[in-house]
Amino acid sequence: QVQLVESGGGLVQAGGSLRLSCAASADDVSINTMGWYRRAPGKQRELVATMTNGGNTNYADSVKGRFTISRDNAKNTVYLQMNSLKAEDTAVYYCNAQSRIFSFWGQGTQVTVSS
Repeated sequence: QVQLVESGGGLVQAGGSLRLSCAASADDVSINTMGWYRRAPGKQRELVATMTNGGNTNYADSVKGRFTISRDNAKNTVYLQMNSLKAEDTAVYYCNAQSRIFSFWGQGTQVTVSS
């Protein structure tokens, strides 16, 4: 089993920054890709950014150049540095971790950007 604990959400003004963290406790599970997804009010969940354990990254077009994903494989922790935040970034952000077979989700952390 894998448990994901997220932190770092909150309220910020447009143009500001936030850093999300997600720590995975993985007993006898090898984690491959870790990343972040978000669900805005009234919308479907969408990919924000992912990173493989080899360091390959994938970003949504809407966050390229503003968000940076990073990872500490030794700690099974993934981070999302969010800069130049916009009101449309307001959403619940979910951490995701994938093993070879399963996909695990965190409980979500609210990010609210005031304009």
